[in-house]
Amino acid sequence: MSKTVPIVEQILSANDQIALQNRSQLDASGIFTINLMASPGAGKTSLIMATIQALQNEHRIAYIDGDIASSIDADKVATLGVPTVQINTGGACHLDAVMLQRSLPQLPLTKLDLLVVENVGNLICPSSFRLGAHRNVLIASVPEGDDKPYKYPVMYHGVDVLVLNKMDVLDAFDFNLDYFQRGVEILNPGLIFYHISCKTGEGLAGWLEWVRAEVAAFKKGGGDGYEIR
Repeated sequence: MSKTVPIVEQILSANDQIALQNRSQLDASGIFTINLMASPGAGKTSLIMATIQALQNEHRIAYIDGDIASSIDADKVATLGVPTVQINTGGACHLDAVMLQRSLPQLPLTKLDLLVVENVGNLICPSSFRLGAHRNVLIASVPEGDDKPYKYPVMYHGVDVLVLNKMDVLDAFDFNLDYFQRGVEILNPGLIFYHISCKTGEGLAGWLEWVRAEVAAFKKGGGDGYEIR
């Protein structure tokens, strides 16, 4: 008899225990944490940089980058002057709670308000591994196509916020926005949804207000009421 399912369950259970420890440490340090996921090229780093540039005079921000190889994204973000940690997964298609746990001591935890974690770029593996974050955010992009909620339902079902990036090229692609939104609504009714362009700045104000409000609510109430993400 195959033991595959029990083994997978054990791995995820062990990961969740570490995620709980991460959450406790983040809560104790007063750091609101976002786990940001997307496919490669959707604009994760562009949104992160725009967010840091807009908010770094209001909040003390740090960044953790997960990538299979290289430090290209981390090097870009580091130019903004925020504490930055690079995680190279060595081929793994996602970050996990152990990787985050090992990275946290490299940050000045007592001097931060907001931590943004850029997960490895794909729409499958990251959805299964909790890190200990407070919110999961998914970035989709117009060039990817309008069928992604239908092809990757688990990812779309498990996020708190959806950002559709590259709205500035909507007219250049066969992207049916209504079809896309119907798929999202079926999987995640009432999901917070922002249409943006990191290139032009379209829609960024709404996203930034959400981040501000979430940090403020966390600072006021602590980690109670947040699922472990």
